[in-house]
Amino acid sequence: MSFDGRLLSGLSVLAAVVEAGSFSRAGEILGLSASGVSRSIDRLEARLGVRLLNRTTRTLNLTSEGRALYERAAPHLEGIEVAASYVSGAAVAVRGALRVSVNPIFARYVLAPKLPLLRQRHPDLKLTVVQQPDVGDLVTEGIDVAVRFGPQPPSTITSKLLLNTRVLTVAAPAYLAQHGRPQNPQDLTRHECIQYIDPRSGKPFSWEFRRGREWLTVETQGHLITTDVDLMVQACVSGTGIAQVLSLSVAHLIADGKLAELFPEWPDETYPLYVARPSRRLAPAAVEAFLNFCTEISDDFEEFQPSAQR
Repeated sequence: MSFDGRLLSGLSVLAAVVEAGSFSRAGEILGLSASGVSRSIDRLEARLGVRLLNRTTRTLNLTSEGRALYERAAPHLEGIEVAASYVSGAAVAVRGALRVSVNPIFARYVLAPKLPLLRQRHPDLKLTVVQQPDVGDLVTEGIDVAVRFGPQPPSTITSKLLLNTRVLTVAAPAYLAQHGRPQNPQDLTRHECIQYIDPRSGKPFSWEFRRGREWLTVETQGHLITTDVDLMVQACVSGTGIAQVLSLSVAHLIADGKLAELFPEWPDETYPLYVARPSRRLAPAAVEAFLNFCTEISDDFEEFQPSAQR
C-alpha cells in the first residue's frame, strides 16, 4: 500500500474519535464538524476495505480490525505529535483537560491530600477524577490515566508499578473483647469475618497470609459481604467483625487505637498499585505530568510498620 497524506489524516481522525469518544468531541479537537469527521472515517474505511467503527445513535465502539489498527498506529501518531509539540515549545506546557480513573482507596488516602500541590504546580490543568475499582477499557471510556490495585495491566496498556501496600488483618478492640483474639490465621475459621468482593471476579477475596516463603490461605465466612471499602472499614471499627484490608486505608485507625493488627508476624502479603495509560493520548505533557505526580506522592507515602505497634 502506497503512503500518502490522506492516510495519515484518516488515521489521525480515527485516533481522535477513539480517544474523544464521539464524532462531535473529536470534531471540536480537530476543528471539524461532526459530519466532516464521519466522512473522514468513511473514506478511511473505504480505503482499507474494512469497517473500523460500530456506530449507533448512542454508542461508538471499535471493531476488532479497528482496534488492531488503532493499537498499531497510535504510537507512531504520538511520536509525530510529541515531536511537533517539542519543536513548538508546547511539550512543556501542562494545560487543558485530563480525565483520570482512580481506585477509591488511592483517591481518598493518597491523592486527595496532595491535590493542592498539583493545583499549585499546574494551575492550567483541569482534572476530572472518576473513582472506579477496575481498569476497564481506557480508550472506550475516554480515560487518560488510571490508577489501580491488582495485577499488572495488559501489555497493550503502558503501566508502571507505584507501590506495594501491605495487606493487614484487623479487628476493633470491642470485637476482640467480646469474641477473643485469634492467635493464628487458622483461628479465623471460628470468627466473624467481613467479606470484600473482588470487582474482577465478583467473588469475595481469598484471605492470604505470607511470611518469607511460607504462604497460607484461610477459608473465612461472615454475615456481611460488601463491595464498599469504606463500609467494610467502618463496620470493622464498630465491632461487626474481622476484616482484611490494605494498610493504606487503615494505618491511621491502627495508630489511633481504633483497630488492631492481628498477625504482625505474617508481614509479607502485599497488593500492587499500578498507574496506567493507553498507548497514546492527545495531551502527552499533561499525562506525563500526572504520571510523575502519582509516582512522587506514592514514594512519599509512609507505609504502616507493624513493628511500631508491637
